[in-house]
Amino acid sequence: MKNKKSKVNELKESKELALHYMQTLVDVARESFLILDSDLRVISANPTFYQVFKVVPKKTIGKLFYKLGNGQWNIPELKKLLEEILPKKKVVKNYEVAHIFETIGEKTMLLNSRQIDTVQLIILAIEDITDKERLEKKLAEYVEKLESKVEKRTTELAARIKELESMNKSMVGRELKMVELKKEIENLRKKVKNGNGNGKNSKNGNHKNGKLHNS
Repeated sequence: MKNKKSKVNELKESKELALHYMQTLVDVARESFLILDSDLRVISANPTFYQVFKVVPKKTIGKLFYKLGNGQWNIPELKKLLEEILPKKKVVKNYEVAHIFETIGEKTMLLNSRQIDTVQLIILAIEDITDKERLEKKLAEYVEKLESKVEKRTTELAARIKELESMNKSMVGRELKMVELKKEIENLRKKVKNGNGNGKNSKNGNHKNGKLHNS
């Protein structure tokens, strides 16, 4: 009997000590934390939890987790986490849950939980990633719009480049024709000039011949 009482006392002391350390750590955490007993009743909650989910200690401590906030935590995904997944795995990381609360509206939460069998306690960390999700959604929409604009602009530029290339070919063709025309004109000038020169030489030669003939 004494041994049984001694073990019960040891378990109680260990549980109280573990709870003390847990509370010391979670009180300064930025995420919301809950410490639950094996029946899923709330033993402790940190200030962040009260602030984020707009609840008070009086309506939180000693209450069944699912009944908090008029049953707002009675979420199927959360039940699955605490009643099916956690008991088997003992540790659950980055379990995402989305829920619409009556008082604070829609929230997207990232849950991390650990079951400590030696002291029969469950520690549950709840990270509110609602703003992060919204930001990522807006960023994705912005990137999609930007890609659409870039694609449209690229298509427009490709069409413009094609048009310029066509104009360039046309202008180059004209330039080549102009060069050929200039060459033809120059050749004609040379022919005309050479033709005039021969005419003069012929005339001068006849005149000289005439003079020699008279003498």
